[in-house]
Amino acid sequence: MYSVQEFRKHFPSLKRVYQNKPLTFLDGPGGTQVPSQVTDAITHYYHQSNSNTHGVFITTRETDETIESMRKSMSVFLGAEHPNTISVGQNMTTLNFALARGMGRIFQPGDEILITQLDHEGNRGPWLSLRERGIIIKEVRLKPDGRLDYEDMERKLSERTRLLAMGMASNAIGTVNDIETARKLTYKTGTWLLLDAVHYAPHFSIDVCKIGCDFLLCSAYKFYGPHVGILYSRPGLLDNIPTDHLRTAGQTAPDKIETGTLNHAALAGVDAAAQFLWSFGEGENERSRLINAYGHIGTHERKLAEKLYSGLSSTPGVKVIGTDFNSGLRAPTVSFVHNRLTAEEVCKKLATENICAWDGHFYAQRAIEVLGLLEGGGVTRLGLSAYNTEEEIANTLKAIEKL
Repeated sequence: MYSVQEFRKHFPSLKRVYQNKPLTFLDGPGGTQVPSQVTDAITHYYHQSNSNTHGVFITTRETDETIESMRKSMSVFLGAEHPNTISVGQNMTTLNFALARGMGRIFQPGDEILITQLDHEGNRGPWLSLRERGIIIKEVRLKPDGRLDYEDMERKLSERTRLLAMGMASNAIGTVNDIETARKLTYKTGTWLLLDAVHYAPHFSIDVCKIGCDFLLCSAYKFYGPHVGILYSRPGLLDNIPTDHLRTAGQTAPDKIETGTLNHAALAGVDAAAQFLWSFGEGENERSRLINAYGHIGTHERKLAEKLYSGLSSTPGVKVIGTDFNSGLRAPTVSFVHNRLTAEEVCKKLATENICAWDGHFYAQRAIEVLGLLEGGGVTRLGLSAYNTEEEIANTLKAIEKL
């Protein structure tokens, strides 16, 4: 059975005290805290195996093993067909720009790409940049309740649509999108489906084979790992995209989109982060333990998020943005606006209570703009992670009531 106190024991940062008070980390959507297992793996690599790849001596062979172990762990993490479907890069946005440049070389003027108004700019900007090549970019409408308009998606998909790029969950307001419907629609038009799972991956297990997506991106620093971007590509697909790469590099997946020397120590940390997560589950193999662990984590996070949503909704002067937790699957991220204070002013006041919260649009600028919240400074975002506690939520609600 999942124990939040047992989970918290592994995070040195959670023991930090500032001005005689503990810190409450509700900033997880911008990057979670990191367990000792991850920092130990990074340190161990630097102490024991710091070397470049593909040589014959011991440390270079250990570096190759580190990379392969990471690819294997992430293929388990994403339910992928095999480790060679996993590529890595500096971050999700950098990988997505690399994909966009590659696809821009094979798409033709007049071809269409469909993005959404809900997405992070990391899954909008790279595709918008292709307009200079004559590619037509359309966007799926965001409804006032914070959900995508799937009838609008269906209307805008056509045989000219080469790619639908959409998020699995909104990092700004917590909406979880209907990926099953999107996949069915794209199958009808022969459209590639690219998913941004950066905000989804910390909270829910992912099965890329079951989803049937063509590409999926996520970031390890959102699920207790270091700053590394992860790309899943359906087998054989990346091989045929003319990405930027040197002739001395691998010409097929996963190497084809990886330029230069990778951050090998960080990759050891990514490997450790995946193993850390499935260590909290039960099952006969790593995948089943991971799914079990996510079940426990999801139950814990949803319980806290429901309390937070309910408490904020009953607080005078506060308006919660997005759907409630009775509407179905929803990420444990709750954003709100105050009728008198800007989001930045709210966060400054929370910071005096050692509550770490974010303000603004969080690079989901189009969504906050469409919801009419951009000019007022955006929203205050409180993001739940597996290490948060009921006491922290109660204290946060008290601090917001004092506003």
